[in-house]
Amino acid sequence: MMDKSSPATFNKGAWTAEEDRKLAEVIATHGPTKWKTIAAKTGLNRCGKSCRLRWMNYLRPNIKRGSISDQEEDLILRLHKLLGNRWSLIAGRLPGRTDNEIKNYWNSHLSKKIKNQNEKQSGVSTSEACRDEKRRATEVIAKAKAVTASEESKANSIAEESSNSDNISGNNGFNVDEFFDFSNEDPLNLEWISRFVEPDEGFRQCFLWSGNSVFSVKN
Repeated sequence: MMDKSSPATFNKGAWTAEEDRKLAEVIATHGPTKWKTIAAKTGLNRCGKSCRLRWMNYLRPNIKRGSISDQEEDLILRLHKLLGNRWSLIAGRLPGRTDNEIKNYWNSHLSKKIKNQNEKQSGVSTSEACRDEKRRATEVIAKAKAVTASEESKANSIAEESSNSDNISGNNGFNVDEFFDFSNEDPLNLEWISRFVEPDEGFRQCFLWSGNSVFSVKN
């Protein structure tokens, strides 16, 4: 006689075709509820959880077989973004698909696909950032060259204007020494001084010559 105080030992191996048949017969009679009771009625050395998973993932008649379609894959991606790894809730929105099937499909296919997409997007973002940085650097260099060229042009214009001014001054024929040379003038000739002042009445101009110097004495 088995000691009731010791925990029951259940079969955890692969299910056989005979076990599947007995489980299906009991569920057809009592319905897919109270899995601990169903496990006992089957006479199988299986726990209630094992019977439930076997029925839900393999034996129930409305299970959808075959590859997951593109529409189902898109729905799984959307639901996973919303619900996370709550596979039973996701499976409830995909008729005929089991939570175990969806979990396996996610781990073996979709997770890798998303990882590759993220890596590609990251690479594209990095490449775009490099191009933007290079474009900005090129614009800065172009602006600097334009400013330098403008400054050089201004400097050349100023130098050219200065040179032209010097040329004009050198070619006007005016000589200060010759203009103020009175050595050949008549001392009493007042035409030269009328260039600068107009003689006032009441004054007498007295000119004393000493070399080329001229002195004006007030009356």
